[in-house]
Amino acid sequence: MTGLVMVTRGGGCGGNVKGAKATKSSELEEQNQLSLVAFLLAAIRKSMVACHVERGEELISAVHHLDIGWPTNVKHITHVTFDRFNGFLGLPVEFEVEIPGRVPSASASVFGVSVESMQMSFDSKGNSVPTILLLMQEQLCSQGGLKAEGIFRINPENSQEEIVRNQLNRGMVPDDIDVHCLSGLIKAWFRELPSGVLDGLSPQQVLQCETEEDCVELVKQLKPTEAALLNWAIDLMADVVEEEEFNKMNPRNIAMVFAPNMTQMSDPLTALMHAVQVMNLLKTLIIKTLREREETDTGSYSPMSSRSSDHQTDEDFDSQQEMEMESSSELSGPTSDYDENPHSSHRSEDRDEVRSLSEIEECFLKTTG
Repeated sequence: MTGLVMVTRGGGCGGNVKGAKATKSSELEEQNQLSLVAFLLAAIRKSMVACHVERGEELISAVHHLDIGWPTNVKHITHVTFDRFNGFLGLPVEFEVEIPGRVPSASASVFGVSVESMQMSFDSKGNSVPTILLLMQEQLCSQGGLKAEGIFRINPENSQEEIVRNQLNRGMVPDDIDVHCLSGLIKAWFRELPSGVLDGLSPQQVLQCETEEDCVELVKQLKPTEAALLNWAIDLMADVVEEEEFNKMNPRNIAMVFAPNMTQMSDPLTALMHAVQVMNLLKTLIIKTLREREETDTGSYSPMSSRSSDHQTDEDFDSQQEMEMESSSELSGPTSDYDENPHSSHRSEDRDEVRSLSEIEECFLKTTG
């Protein structure tokens, strides 16, 4: 039995093996190419980051070493100054629409700024005080605020106070404002000063005041600006006391609510204790002012008001301070002229001192709350 055997080249199983090898080799080449591309991309990214960092450092270095030249094309048009009694002087006409000539302050606010940056006016006693205070005082009196029960003691609503503050910053006192809001803003103006009106006096000096004469001599040590503010405040408090029949505010009550606003201390306990002594000082000065009003004609100057007029500058005061301190030391000894005054007897009574401390604490918490 015979058969035919055929042999085929390049086919069958041998061909399939060869094709598989070729495919595998192509895949390996593609993977190698992809790895090479990934490597190149990573290298490019790294070089770009390094270049960015180097350029950033170069830019920072260039800014640090940048020489800014003098401005060019500068032209002096006008010279504008702020006068404490006449506002901005020399203001160009085109700016007068947005910036009135007579503004209440050179700053954007009339609260929390130095008195030296505010527009000033003279009151009826010759004291140079910020115009905004006189405007608030005039509005308070015109609305019968001095007769309102609890004036300067009752706290106003905070929402209304913020609205009125914004108007006062523009030099306007709104009509028909709540009198308690207005009195609260007067106290806030003193409280928010960069330094308290009585900060020029040490707690030891205030504590050592035994008589009315001691108090008068002590306030002479204040600089003219602070002395004028104190005298204006004392006159206002005396105006309130004259209406005690209606407002229930006697010298002690009005002095109590003003005392925490006249000094600034970081330690609350020290501030509270000092406020009690300040209350006694204010009360004595109020009583003195009321007595002088009864003894003299309206509008006559008291020794304290004539001394506190701003006609004397702070520089003149500094040059005379040593002489005044010598005079104060000569007159500060104990005297008997005012021993019979019942308004100063509380200084030696522990019971009244404790009561004053508790009441001042209540007012102090309301003020700082």
